[in-house]
Amino acid sequence: MGGWRPAVRARGDARGLDARRPRARVLGQEDLAEARALCARDPVTSVLAAARLEVAAAVGFAAAGGQAWGFPATGPLVAVCWSGANLVPVLAPDLVGRDADDAVAAFAATARAQGRRSSSIVGERTAALALWDLLAPRWPPAREVRADQPSLAIARDPDVEPDPQVRRSRLDEVDAVLPACVRMFAEEVGYAPAASPGSAYALRVRSLVAEGRSFVRMEPPVPGPGTGTGPLVAFKAELGAVAGGVAQVQGVWVDPSRRGRGLAAPGMAAVVDATRREVAPVVSLYVNAFNAPALATYRRVGFEQVGTFTTVLF
Repeated sequence: MGGWRPAVRARGDARGLDARRPRARVLGQEDLAEARALCARDPVTSVLAAARLEVAAAVGFAAAGGQAWGFPATGPLVAVCWSGANLVPVLAPDLVGRDADDAVAAFAATARAQGRRSSSIVGERTAALALWDLLAPRWPPAREVRADQPSLAIARDPDVEPDPQVRRSRLDEVDAVLPACVRMFAEEVGYAPAASPGSAYALRVRSLVAEGRSFVRMEPPVPGPGTGTGPLVAFKAELGAVAGGVAQVQGVWVDPSRRGRGLAAPGMAAVVDATRREVAPVVSLYVNAFNAPALATYRRVGFEQVGTFTTVLF
């Protein structure tokens, strides 16, 4: 696996990161303003963590589904890490060298002490790879490491005419939207999530629809055996994280029966247009570097690369 390795791993002591014992602290409600201010220094890169911190600030950590760690253990924060369904490290943009090593090592020590609770590590490539490098000897093997995921953003009108048929999905369409989300997830991650009524995944999809963060193009189904009689989700996308003036698009998907018809670029243009008008001025996403068709589509819409993410899947 390529990428930066923290210097603390090579400092001679077999205990590795325990030798110098850099410490993080679990953040409380009183720390959230400072943590969110740190995220605001690079809002596109930090949007996943910042979105959870905003929920924690509004309704508490339990409702936000995790906890936040801060570094250093005392004094002004220079790094934070969200620990929930995803483990998301965020370092201040000017934190480099030994200071960056110490922050990542402190988060790794906390994560090792608690055991793996997250289904992935995700974030800016340097920090995410360094965190995984320290956790790999103690945690179960990763199912996949996606080390090169261009982070793209657009803060202007799209270069493609928006599809007028793409709109926000409605609660009475959840029964059609949920299966499309499951199929997208299975294609992207390699297995289907548990999506029975009342499951965490089903509730998450329903919540996105209720909050106006789910976009669809609905069409009549393709005639044929097993196609059903209800409407077909031909294109879909969700705003998976919104914080700090940034909305991160996730779950972009075109039904296999509608692929090759040019729906993706106009669909994304419609999502960008509506999101910038009504949600946040900056729209972002990240995509696997090997997914050349998706990269070409996003660049055609007007997205530009602003960084690189890494995702470690368990």
